[in-house]
Amino acid sequence: MKSSLFFAASIVGIAFFTSCGDQQAPKKDTTPKVETRSLGGLKIAYYSNDSIKANFAFFVKEEGVIKRKQKAFESEVERRTKAYEAFITKKDAEARGGLLSQNEIAQVQQRAQEMQNQIMQYQQSEGAKIEEQAMKSLEAVNKKIEAMGKRYCEKHHIDILLMHGDGGQINYIHPNMDVTTEFVNFLNENQAQIEKELN
Repeated sequence: MKSSLFFAASIVGIAFFTSCGDQQAPKKDTTPKVETRSLGGLKIAYYSNDSIKANFAFFVKEEGVIKRKQKAFESEVERRTKAYEAFITKKDAEARGGLLSQNEIAQVQQRAQEMQNQIMQYQQSEGAKIEEQAMKSLEAVNKKIEAMGKRYCEKHHIDILLMHGDGGQINYIHPNMDVTTEFVNFLNENQAQIEKELN
């Protein structure tokens, strides 16, 4: 479950950015340097999905939010587990020393079972919440990237904008068609609008 939560948190990350306060960053070039290929005049470009995850400020910001929640969740599970183990160790020593009656031993066993159940319930409920938030964030960001991709293509007269990455459907595409840097710059320039529309 820990690995699936980490995976979800990582995916979520594609969503969010670090805001730059009131300072306005210098404008970067967003104009693609793409040649028109002999496909009836079609202009085809692509961007690297891994670069979006690493450089799209909105994604980086959201990934940080999810990672902090994941870390807090793991710390709380660890705290509760240590409290449970300390309780078991203490009561076991008391029982071995003859300090507990049969009735008290039964109560200790019941309390230990309750503590264990509470840890499991917390892991399931809070873990599911973090995973759900990560998936919702990813979905929202992907929709915004798709919408911004359309605007980017309209602005620069690109007919087809492909996403390239591991496990994708594109085996190879000529590097001359790579607009990753320019598209990331375009997304980052529009981060305020993206954040506003997602809130």
